[in-house]
Amino acid sequence: MWITKSNILGKWHEYTLTNNHGMKVSILDYGGIITKLIVPDRQGKFENIVLSYKDYNEYETNSPYLGAIIGRVAGRIKGASFELDDKNYILDANNGENHLHGGFHGFDKVLWEVQSFQTEDEIGLKLTHKSEDQEGGYPGNVEVAVKYILNNQNQLRIDYVATSDKTTPFTLTNHSYFNLTGNLKSTIHDHYLFVESDTFVELDDHLIPTGKRLDVEGTPFDFRKGLTLATGIHAPFSQNIKVGNGYDHYFIFNTTEEDQIVVSEPISGRKLSIRTNQPGMVMYTANALNEGIQLEEGVSRKYLGVCFETQGTPASLHYRGFPSIILHANENYEKQTVYTFCVEI
Repeated sequence: MWITKSNILGKWHEYTLTNNHGMKVSILDYGGIITKLIVPDRQGKFENIVLSYKDYNEYETNSPYLGAIIGRVAGRIKGASFELDDKNYILDANNGENHLHGGFHGFDKVLWEVQSFQTEDEIGLKLTHKSEDQEGGYPGNVEVAVKYILNNQNQLRIDYVATSDKTTPFTLTNHSYFNLTGNLKSTIHDHYLFVESDTFVELDDHLIPTGKRLDVEGTPFDFRKGLTLATGIHAPFSQNIKVGNGYDHYFIFNTTEEDQIVVSEPISGRKLSIRTNQPGMVMYTANALNEGIQLEEGVSRKYLGVCFETQGTPASLHYRGFPSIILHANENYEKQTVYTFCVEI
């Protein structure tokens, strides 16, 4: 197992973690962005399974958040405001009238401090950052650490740890777009997905939660026994249509005791299982991905990747009945997501 470090554009560094089986993960100190994730298919061919820009300058100028750490709060906050302890806080309105993914200067725009580490069983990076009080409109000075850890079981683990000196909303995620075909051979229509979730959050026409939890039963959101992503992309179901034909919704998990997400791709044989202690995830099928941008292995277009954004939901700031994302002063925020890669023969 080893780690290499490269200078990027004279201003950033890219770190590549490689395990004993040849699996590789490349990460920028800018935005904590996963730029490459290279795993084998059933024939043993190693290919990249995440979307990444060919020209790294695009990470600053484009904003589909490819591979980035998202914070302070992942997701959309209605009206770019929230009330906490009888005080109203006004946030950056960077998504129409709403707040998205931490605002204009979210964690995806941070140049993180990086330390590498290695043990007998794993290698990794520890990224740290201090988010100042009132950054983006949020209260509290927040100390954040994100660890990317690779082991020889072909698992990538992301550990998120933070503390704040004031009570504040806080929920982080990683915004990688997965495409298990490898090197963007095709779209994600035929990816076959299981999700341990009985309910998802209804969205309005502005993609803001309405406060209602909908039952997946009888809908294109019922992945409990498995569905292809094409099911929702082509469905005449109102919630799929609202988001541009596909998915951009928060699923509430039934359990945190086992893998909540399992996705596979039939031609390559690649399979990804995801386990997390987060209460749910936003699944986004790149319905609004900008087209015509040069990526590492091709040109961007709709449905070229799928995001599994394990996180809490900002809906809890305005509606009851959702898991809270409030981090209390001097409390520890400790979340983890584990991605396990294998092949089906």
